[in-house]
Amino acid sequence: MHAPAKEPLRILAPNPSPLTGPGTTTFLIGQDHVAVIDPGPDDDAHLGAIIDAGCGRISHIFVTHAHLDHSQGARRLSHLTGAPVLAFGTATEGRSAINSRLSASGLIHGGEGLDMDFTPDIRLQDNHQVETPDWSLRALHTPGHAAGHLCLEWGDTIFCGDLVMGWSSTLISPPDGDLADYFRSLDRLAHLAPARLLPTHGDAIGAPLPRIAELARHRRDRTAQIMAALRHSPDNAEGLARRLYDIPEPLFPAAQRNVLSHLIALSQLGAIDFQGDLTANSFFSIS
Repeated sequence: MHAPAKEPLRILAPNPSPLTGPGTTTFLIGQDHVAVIDPGPDDDAHLGAIIDAGCGRISHIFVTHAHLDHSQGARRLSHLTGAPVLAFGTATEGRSAINSRLSASGLIHGGEGLDMDFTPDIRLQDNHQVETPDWSLRALHTPGHAAGHLCLEWGDTIFCGDLVMGWSSTLISPPDGDLADYFRSLDRLAHLAPARLLPTHGDAIGAPLPRIAELARHRRDRTAQIMAALRHSPDNAEGLARRLYDIPEPLFPAAQRNVLSHLIALSQLGAIDFQGDLTANSFFSIS
């Protein structure tokens, strides 16, 4: 395995928001063969900065997942540089059966927004190794935030996309996100024990294991709150989010989707029930 030769170059996109934090960080590694990781939005200034930093040597464009703030600029960057786009698949590839049914019920997307036009040139399966004389990256399929989410292992560093962030918990928004998958992906990262994580939003995480444990604990605590609320009275995701969150109204749709991800996971475990077909507005009660 190639060891990282130096720090990756970071280019921050001008798209700050409550969901993206300071904005999308695009990473560049390599000298003669430059890999771009998460090219970000289709923004002239941002893509120009990536091309300038690549010095005509961009050879690969990696996308951790097909949300617009990560993938939208990939196709134009590919046209401008000739480099192929590598990712797990399209925006909906890898969805579970239950999330596919939710999508069919009219729950199209949430959170950052799916890049429905995204299609990679090269599909990366779990453990797929991509190597050049400059670097080696191993693709890790880590669903949870998105069905096709990838992390990229680079020596003792992992580019972790949106799976783990230091400044915020990860949005899990069905039908894109899946809480059970998220827990499994956190466990996988913890087992790999990287020296650091490089999220696409926010600062590097220099102590990954405590942060991963903190995020898992946060989700378990939220599950306990939801179960306590349902013991008091049945409710749907919107009602529970109103009862459990005290946040600005623009953030409420994200909170509602997070609650829905917990409800789906709990129903799959048999801890709670719902009547009829599962939809975003289903009412849940304790089994």
